[in-house]
Amino acid sequence: MTSTESPLTPSEVAALFRVDTRTVTRWAKEGKISSFRTPGGHRRYPSKEIYALRAANFTTPQR
Repeated sequence: MTSTESPLTPSEVAALFRVDTRTVTRWAKEGKISSFRTPGGHRRYPSKEIYALRAANFTTPQR
């Protein structure tokens, strides 16, 4: 597994999109991004999907 295939932590995803980690968790709960849990219960995000969303200029809806 290369670094681009390694799952990302919530803080890594938050840094890529310049949002709070709670926003990343909310996106996962709302089904906007995929996530899975490690055996220890921590959330991780598939890096290929996250980088594809970033490349597609995925943005949050404006309030």
